[in-house]
Amino acid sequence: MSHPHPELGAPPALKEGALRITPLGGLGEIGRNMTVFEYGGRILIVDCGVLFPEDEQPGVDLILPDFTYIRDRLDKIDGIVLTHGHEDHIGAVPFLLRENPDIPLIGSKLTLALIEAKLAEHRIRPYVLEVKEGERERIGPFDCEFIAVNHSIPDALAVAVRTPAGMVVATGDFKMDQLPLDGRLTDLPTFAKLAEEGMDLLLVDSTNAEVPGFIPHERDISAALRNVFANADKRIIVASFASHVHRIQQVLDAAHEYKRKVAFVGRSMVRNMGIARDLGYLKVPGNMVVDVKQLDDLPDKEVVLICTGSQGEPMAALSRMANRDHQIRIVEGDTVVLASSLIPGNENAVYRVINGLTRWGAKVVHKGNAKVHVSGHASAGELLYFFNICKPRNLMPVHGEWRHLRAAADLGIATGVPRNRVVIAEDGVCVDLEKGVARIVGKVQAGYVYVDGSSVGDITEASLKDRRILGEEGFISVFVAVDSTNGKIVGGPTIQARGSGIDDNAFAPVVAKLQEALDRSASDGVLEPRQVQQLVRRTIGKWVADNYRRRPMILPVVVEV
Repeated sequence: MSHPHPELGAPPALKEGALRITPLGGLGEIGRNMTVFEYGGRILIVDCGVLFPEDEQPGVDLILPDFTYIRDRLDKIDGIVLTHGHEDHIGAVPFLLRENPDIPLIGSKLTLALIEAKLAEHRIRPYVLEVKEGERERIGPFDCEFIAVNHSIPDALAVAVRTPAGMVVATGDFKMDQLPLDGRLTDLPTFAKLAEEGMDLLLVDSTNAEVPGFIPHERDISAALRNVFANADKRIIVASFASHVHRIQQVLDAAHEYKRKVAFVGRSMVRNMGIARDLGYLKVPGNMVVDVKQLDDLPDKEVVLICTGSQGEPMAALSRMANRDHQIRIVEGDTVVLASSLIPGNENAVYRVINGLTRWGAKVVHKGNAKVHVSGHASAGELLYFFNICKPRNLMPVHGEWRHLRAAADLGIATGVPRNRVVIAEDGVCVDLEKGVARIVGKVQAGYVYVDGSSVGDITEASLKDRRILGEEGFISVFVAVDSTNGKIVGGPTIQARGSGIDDNAFAPVVAKLQEALDRSASDGVLEPRQVQQLVRRTIGKWVADNYRRRPMILPVVVEV
């Protein structure tokens, strides 16, 4: 079993006739999926998604893949294949196309419609190539075949990429629901045909590799939703991903059965459901969907709201409702349904929202107390079945945290993939497929790129560390005026604290210590302002640590007069 280690250096030049696969996101994390294929000097990208920030990344809106590895070769990219329309697979496309808007996008009808709507907000009109399952397209030197897979959004595709170096199959996100709502099954016969041809490398969705057995059917949720509707006396508010068309369809069906009107809340939800309806993926009974402004004219027992925020995102509609920062006010007797799973890392944010909603009197229904969600990813039983069909010569688990990647690797080995043909990589690790063997050859830069408002890439890990310190420990500002000729104090020191839990008057004992330290440094000839700032920071920091066991940020201001 191959795996990366810290000593990996830059990869060598790609050998003639070899194919290089480099994930720039999606390995060791849930999100930010992006994989770069290189052959003969040309590039094909599969997916380009975002990762949503966690608590230790305050102020960050989105996290992008690092485009550094391909930035000076954007003209070599023959296309971006998008496997499906979830944000963790398409969300970073606008940021890449800002750098080169001429890169073609390849995907299914719904996927392209969702990304085109997103790009319109960025004023980018992309070149698109719509494909369907069963079709093959030549994209530069890459012969791509598209295969139907079942997921929690319609029109998901896997892709088989053929080059003279061999065939690589990327599943995208998939499961093997045998009773899908839209009747579109994961195309196992085609995967079996690809196995007969010879699947040289399989990049497989590992998200649920630790979950035993088989994922329940999507349609099993309908009974739980109907039960919620049958027992709700007031408004029903359903939070879901803005692209989860299947789940929204089930909510619409239940609302129709119980004679309720539905309003979509949130810009992305309104946009995506409008697209899905226009393209025929979402079937809405006539006059059922109303504008949110019409809700005041309807009795509460006839209202359903469908909104974003199932992951506790701070600016999403549901979080704002929980915080009483939204036009829709949660009241006693409302029923809120979180129709999604918890993405790892979002648990605290979601439970904060649940507590906030409960505080205002809402009954909150979620996966922990009702069957209102099933996963969109294949579990261990399905993966075993899938590996036995595909018979990959080399296996590389993707789409998952480390524990998921390891679990998928073990399943592959159990089905007969040789241990030395299983590659566990991480973001930035280059894997070369040459003469039927996949092996790790080096590592490139693939760190986090933070989006903060209109800023892209300006926020660094050091910036986030400062934000965390400010948020957890507060800061102390120290103003000192010194004589530029002799370094003697002529003003201050004035000390103020914010967010540190220390009263400004409490600093009186340290003022004398600071004056003494500054006088001593002046006598020693230390007059340079930067050195004086360091002395102020050390003196105040040590005193606070000794007396309060806190480490706030110290902001010294030294003015020469």
